[in-house]
Amino acid sequence: MCKTKAARGKGYTSGESCITLILINDVESKVNLDTEAFCTCIGKYYVKVILPEWRNHLLPIESVQFSSASNNMYPLCILDTNIVFPHPSGSMRMKTEIVVIDNCTSQHIILGNDHFSIYGIEINNHKDRDFKIGENKRQKFTFSNMHAQTLVVSSNKDSYRKAFIENELIDVLYTNKIAFSSDNEPLGAIKGHEVYITLNIDRPYTPVLKRPAHPAGPRAREALEKHTKELIQLDLLSNVGHNEEVEVTTPVITAWHHDKSKMIGNFGALNTYTVPDRYPIPRIQEILTQFSKARYITSMNALKGFYQIFLTPKGKKLLRIITHYGIYEYLKMPFGIKNASSH
Repeated sequence: MCKTKAARGKGYTSGESCITLILINDVESKVNLDTEAFCTCIGKYYVKVILPEWRNHLLPIESVQFSSASNNMYPLCILDTNIVFPHPSGSMRMKTEIVVIDNCTSQHIILGNDHFSIYGIEINNHKDRDFKIGENKRQKFTFSNMHAQTLVVSSNKDSYRKAFIENELIDVLYTNKIAFSSDNEPLGAIKGHEVYITLNIDRPYTPVLKRPAHPAGPRAREALEKHTKELIQLDLLSNVGHNEEVEVTTPVITAWHHDKSKMIGNFGALNTYTVPDRYPIPRIQEILTQFSKARYITSMNALKGFYQIFLTPKGKKLLRIITHYGIYEYLKMPFGIKNASSH
């Protein structure tokens, strides 16, 4: 007999799910009993949410092809674990192998037909919906009985989506971890892109490009020594030997702000004779058009941005600074150079 019929146009709301609660490694999780799925599987991101130590329970998987109703599925490995169906009269424990799917977004485990066959699972869709496992037909397990209407309403507020995105982002960051700073490597480097600095005058250079050190008081000298040592430790600066030929020197000054100092090179003279970079800048509208199909738009700031850029050997010789205690050359692009921002 037909149950209470839903209003016209709301027939889909009368359906109920085949989702129930289980324990996987003592962690409560949802499982969907799906007779249409030929194997039991779980999404990569959901397994991270319910089982952070999931990588300790893995088996390799052969090169096989999986597919769902909408697209191809990409298996990663097999999760070898136990699941427990709790019951007041005695819980049912299953030794199970769950296929971990890379692009599965389900927020539950999908219990497939492989387990239905092995453990003899039968679903009863009569008035009191339940399912049975094995030969004990009196022991009935219940569903969570989530109505379709509840699923539709809650899908917009699903916190799992947030966890899915976070885990997806963590994977991207971990894959590209070499691009980020760390305690051992506080600065990165743009490899394969060395900056040329070209002057519009020939040698011998004008005396304006070889300037003496600015006068500095005891406080400024102490600050300059501190900043110089820090830059040497970061492999941004190196000492120029007394026997090396020096054609260009730029003086540095100490700028103070709220008792904090900063070493600044006075590159005005060098910038005057530097040939500017000239190339078309992309239009903002063109850049926004390229973002039209993006799922996420992320903005990142390069740590000490110019210090990520390498210089050519000639560029290093032009970017030499002079202080009261010696001459140093930059190994990477310093702040204040004419063409620095174009790179």
